[in-house]
Amino acid sequence: MKFFVNFLSKKMENNLQLIGELYCFFIEYLKCLTTRPFYWGRLYQQIIELGIGSLSITLVIGFVTGLVMTLQFGYGLTKFGGVLYVPAIVSLSLLRELAPIFTSLLIAGRIGSGISAEIGAMNVTQQIDAVRALGTSPVRVLVVPRVTAAIISLPLLGVLSGFMGIIGGGIIAYTEFNMPIGFYVNKVLSTIRFVDVFGSYFKCMFFAVVITILACYRGFNTKDGTRGVGNASTWVVVRSSIIILVSDFFLSKILILLFD
Repeated sequence: MKFFVNFLSKKMENNLQLIGELYCFFIEYLKCLTTRPFYWGRLYQQIIELGIGSLSITLVIGFVTGLVMTLQFGYGLTKFGGVLYVPAIVSLSLLRELAPIFTSLLIAGRIGSGISAEIGAMNVTQQIDAVRALGTSPVRVLVVPRVTAAIISLPLLGVLSGFMGIIGGGIIAYTEFNMPIGFYVNKVLSTIRFVDVFGSYFKCMFFAVVITILACYRGFNTKDGTRGVGNASTWVVVRSSIIILVSDFFLSKILILLFD
């Protein structure tokens, strides 16, 4: 029993220390973001890598999610004569929840692991120390462009994924349930509000900060050579995925209280 209590207290202490270090790391990012110099070229490069590089898989995931959701909801509601509600259910579900969640989890796996591995490799090979020796802040050079690029790119990807899902849902509604395209579009437009798009955008922005701050922090604290780089990538994907799934509930609750 004593061992169990000591184990829990140690884990709690480590988690609290981690939260404090992440907070300080984020404050350092904000300081570097709001002061000169700002590396616009690096920001542009990261937007291309993070945003444009993830565009194709984001579109595929959103489109396929819309296909599957419409198919499942359509056949389920047909038994009760409720197939006419499919456009409203699919559009709201995609924009409010599924598109932000799936897109952010994808980015956590693709971008989060890549950032932590790249910065971690630079850390274990002492390249970050070389940046410090040149009189430049590594946070300004390595962290600010990546986090800012994710904040710009991920919300746009999330919203785009949601609308691709709606397009996929319209195809299934027309081919499987003989629903006129005009009726489907009118139901979607009458259901979706600006706050739904804003909620998706806001969630993705929050998730972008979580993913990139965790990835950069872990990369800066990578040890044990190449083995540590691999462990850092796994650590980032697991932690960021858990935080995304848990925080989504609280963000949804806040948005409902504010706008519904």
